[in-house]
Amino acid sequence: MHSLLQLFSVPLQQILSTLSSEIQRQVQEIRVRERRPLEVGWGVHYSFVSAAGGLCDNPVQAYVPSREDCSILLENLTQHSLYSFEEELRRGYITIDGGHRVGLAGRTVLEQGKVKLLKDVASFNIRIAREHQGTGNKVLPYLMDDLSRSVHHTLVVSPPQQGKTTLIRDLARLISSGPAVPGAERLERGYKVGIVDERSEVAACVRGIPRFNLGPRTDVLDACPKAEGMMMMIRSMSPEVLIVDEVGRPEDAAAIREALHAGIRVIATAHGSDMDDLRKRPVLQDLIEENVFSRIVVLHGRLGAGTLEGVYNARGERLSPALGSREAAAPHLHGAGESVSLRKRPGGFTAGSAPLDWTGNAAFGRSKAEGESERC
Repeated sequence: MHSLLQLFSVPLQQILSTLSSEIQRQVQEIRVRERRPLEVGWGVHYSFVSAAGGLCDNPVQAYVPSREDCSILLENLTQHSLYSFEEELRRGYITIDGGHRVGLAGRTVLEQGKVKLLKDVASFNIRIAREHQGTGNKVLPYLMDDLSRSVHHTLVVSPPQQGKTTLIRDLARLISSGPAVPGAERLERGYKVGIVDERSEVAACVRGIPRFNLGPRTDVLDACPKAEGMMMMIRSMSPEVLIVDEVGRPEDAAAIREALHAGIRVIATAHGSDMDDLRKRPVLQDLIEENVFSRIVVLHGRLGAGTLEGVYNARGERLSPALGSREAAAPHLHGAGESVSLRKRPGGFTAGSAPLDWTGNAAFGRSKAEGESERC
């Protein structure tokens, strides 16, 4: 967080500097809204920043950023040249050195019904990027496809901000590096990895150069629509593994199928608290029912961001250890503990002995759970 303070006006720097070192270490978001209370997200909490210093729950006591605070922030983000950041302003976010992503909101300027530019920016969401190498170590062994000597087609599912982007970033590093790095010993070699990073979140490229360690054999197509980017990667960079974040449109599914037909392994993510959520989205439902993904990784936040709920095959059978009930919440993947499965319920998962069934065959789940009692 210290490296970000220079972006802010002097009053904002002074206010944010009053936060304890522990809070600063955990801060994930800084929300600056003109003439509205200053807010930070840290751990699993959101709090206002007091005008007197420190955190508070009452918005009346919070520091209220002025127009000058916001103007200085925007000037620094755009390096004093709004014109050179027109494309970023059109998209609504700017990625800065360190891989931090700043979301913007304000008044849009339209051209032929489409957003041309964002003006009068009055809201900033500074999302602090932190690299957590090793988060993929626990998952990668379950993704290995020994028959093809590669990895399985994999879908990573989680609610927002629960670690799926962090996970696929580290999987890219491991798969690209091969057995030379800890956690990838089962790989017989490093593979060519292509990442289509539409929102500059996976690689956090600045002027085309990734700011995170993605391994020595990884190519990144930055700020490109996913479907078009996947086809470009297939045609130009011959990846062996293609990684893409937050799929869900028909054109995304078509590009994934094209990659499969070309013999390319795909690792993708999707928003969802459970498989019922994904079934509400016809495109993802079709991919699941076609058994496109032979591995499903489910993350949740019950023990903190990045909690590993389980790794499953296409039939809904758990392959990984169960949720780690004894491990402290942290922005890493947890998964130790008793070997139990997860029973679906509205709004989330429950630890139990039945498999997670997204096969559409109700008898499948009943037959596996028959005679077994739920455990927590």
